Amino acid sequence: MNVLSTYGIAVAGARYDSMLESYVWNSSGSRHDMDTLAKKYLGFDTLRYEDVAGKGAKQIPFAQIEVQRATDYAAEDADVTLRLHRELWPKLDADPKLQSVFETIEMPLVPVLARMEQTGVLIDVDKLKTQGQEIGRRLLDLQQRAFELAGRHFSLDSPKQLQQLLYDELKLPVTQKTPTGQPSTNEEALEALADLHELPRLVLEYRMLAKLRSTYTDKLAEHVNPRTGRVHTSYHQAVAATGRLSSNEPNLQNIPIRTEEGRRIRQAFVAPPGFKILAADYSQIELRIMAHLSSDTGLLAAFHGNQDIHRATAAEVFGLPPDQVDSNQRRAAKAINFGLMYGMSAFGLARQLGIERAQAQEYMRRYFERYPGVQAFMTATREQAHRDGFVETLFGRRLYLTEINSRNQGLRAGAERAAINAPMQGTAADIIKRAMILVDAWLPSLDGAARMIMQVHDELVFEVREDRLDAIGAGVRERMMAAANLNVPMIVDVGVGANWDEAH
Repeated sequence: MNVLSTYGIAVAGARYDSMLESYVWNSSGSRHDMDTLAKKYLGFDTLRYEDVAGKGAKQIPFAQIEVQRATDYAAEDADVTLRLHRELWPKLDADPKLQSVFETIEMPLVPVLARMEQTGVLIDVDKLKTQGQEIGRRLLDLQQRAFELAGRHFSLDSPKQLQQLLYDELKLPVTQKTPTGQPSTNEEALEALADLHELPRLVLEYRMLAKLRSTYTDKLAEHVNPRTGRVHTSYHQAVAATGRLSSNEPNLQNIPIRTEEGRRIRQAFVAPPGFKILAADYSQIELRIMAHLSSDTGLLAAFHGNQDIHRATAAEVFGLPPDQVDSNQRRAAKAINFGLMYGMSAFGLARQLGIERAQAQEYMRRYFERYPGVQAFMTATREQAHRDGFVETLFGRRLYLTEINSRNQGLRAGAERAAINAPMQGTAADIIKRAMILVDAWLPSLDGAARMIMQVHDELVFEVREDRLDAIGAGVRERMMAAANLNVPMIVDVGVGANWDEAH
């Protein structure tokens, strides 16, 4: 669709897609590229691009390939696509839920994503350049401080040198090991050491800034299309097992929002003259889905009463009136609310809150005592996963859990955690996809006054003409709220600004 659009040709009426058929049938069963699927379902080894064009420095442009060879390659793609469809479609057609996911969510989303990719987003390259220079100066300062703390020079980018410094010289305790048995210097290991010594915290900050610079401030400008002056990411439907979209070249979904540096990068995502950036995101959507799926009366009442859900949970867990809950108790309740959704154990909660395991266990006991519907839902979900080998979203999307009955306790526990989280995360993914389809169908009636330019998890981002902001914001909110019918209100927060950061 995107290739043909550059020649003024709009593809309409696409009905099937073999990649998406495979993805809906079993999102985690294999990769969904044509070569892998041809081998898996047809027992057929396809002709690869390197086979006809060569590899590396010897690779030639497709236009220079001998016509018969190029024909064989291209015609095989068309043939294999049809053969895969004939193999996969009957599987979906025989299952009404999966057929519905394909026909009402995944397939209608294809032209929506194509339009978003073609539209792209405007980037203030000068602002990014300035930010990159500032981050460079901060990295040098951090490096100097690290040398002072270590008493010598070393490479902050070398896990081996860091391992030697932290564990051999500074004698810090080993909390994690690599698969080869070496003391780990990954993020989790450094977080565990950060309260014992200043250096691990400093290395974490250094890594975060270095990643921002290498991924965004230095790289985003390289992705600006010279023809359009905009950045055009690629959205991928068939990657995340839970149904979430991902993006790359560049990845727009991992820009941190909780750090000042991440927010400053978002300031470089700007609106053209006469327009503003409008961002609309679902508020606490996964917790609301948890309330819907568990039918827990306490959670339902909190959301229907438009209460601060973390304060309401803290009040229940600590046995206090909501107005007496302090910030630490609310923080603990927030960790419980989100942690349980991701299958967190008492050990994990204790580590996150910096408390004893017994205390974390007591918090969880009180939580389940106050919200028995949540515990019943989690138990039933685990049982379904063990019985069926998969769990489902509200709309019937399946997530298969290959390790759910594994003899390895660690693998089995990981699969159980995924089983609890997948219905929430997968349903949230389905809802925003349905919202995108509804919004996209409405946009042509606005005569170019609004364009959908990004999707990031639970958020949609638009360019909207300044004189139409209120009406279009209301229209976006209305359609996003209509994307699902839950037993709790769906709240959509809408913000507006000259750039993406201001719109939050």
